[in-house]
Amino acid sequence: MRPTTIREVLDALDRIIATAIANGDPVGLFAYIYRRTTDQVQRAIARRAFEDGPRMERFDVAFANLYLDAYENWQRGTPIARCWGLAFESTRSPLAIIQHILLGMNAHINYDLAIAASQLMKDKPLLPLKHDFEKVNEILAEIVDELQDRMSRVSPLFFLADWLGNDKDEAIINFSMSNARAFSWELACELWRLNGSAYEQRLEQADQWVHQLGSWVARPPAWALRNGLRLTQTFERRNVGDVIEALRR
Repeated sequence: MRPTTIREVLDALDRIIATAIANGDPVGLFAYIYRRTTDQVQRAIARRAFEDGPRMERFDVAFANLYLDAYENWQRGTPIARCWGLAFESTRSPLAIIQHILLGMNAHINYDLAIAASQLMKDKPLLPLKHDFEKVNEILAEIVDELQDRMSRVSPLFFLADWLGNDKDEAIINFSMSNARAFSWELACELWRLNGSAYEQRLEQADQWVHQLGSWVARPPAWALRNGLRLTQTFERRNVGDVIEALRR
């Protein structure tokens, strides 16, 4: 059954993470980061950090179910959005840890988030959601800062990819959480106004763009960054369970 509460979402993510650890599957890397974020959203709701806590829980659950549905459909071999197909299939490739995480973030934030917002507020004013939508930016920023601080535990040469990416205009490092969510809000506004074939057409266009962005994350066009990431990956921890445990501490 699909989760109807954040607690049930966390349980579902825990199952994905446990399975990934048992199978040595990199799919657990994004799942762990996403679980960490969802837990922080739940805590923020509990301390009444949002204008409308019950609405935020419904929003967060709807958002999470898009990821959980994509994961389950991928496991079954059922067609899914191209951006999610890229993220999941890339877990079978020898990419750096940060690439696996960013591919999941790319599909979930740049694609799923707009769908969740537009569907939740369909036939209702969308603007009242914007404040709480943007409030999550603060939580995401904290998680990203925490992740960057902890990456050296599992990826000793992470600084190399970070330095190369900041030196050039590349998607792998310049993937900004706030920029991604700003894009997603604009897309949500478009989708909210559309119905039927117009909605599906815009969604397909968005999927193509997000897939392209993910392709740049998986294989940066710049030779230096691409090879810097390969070198980074060579010295990283390989065991998924060890990586997640190190990021948890």
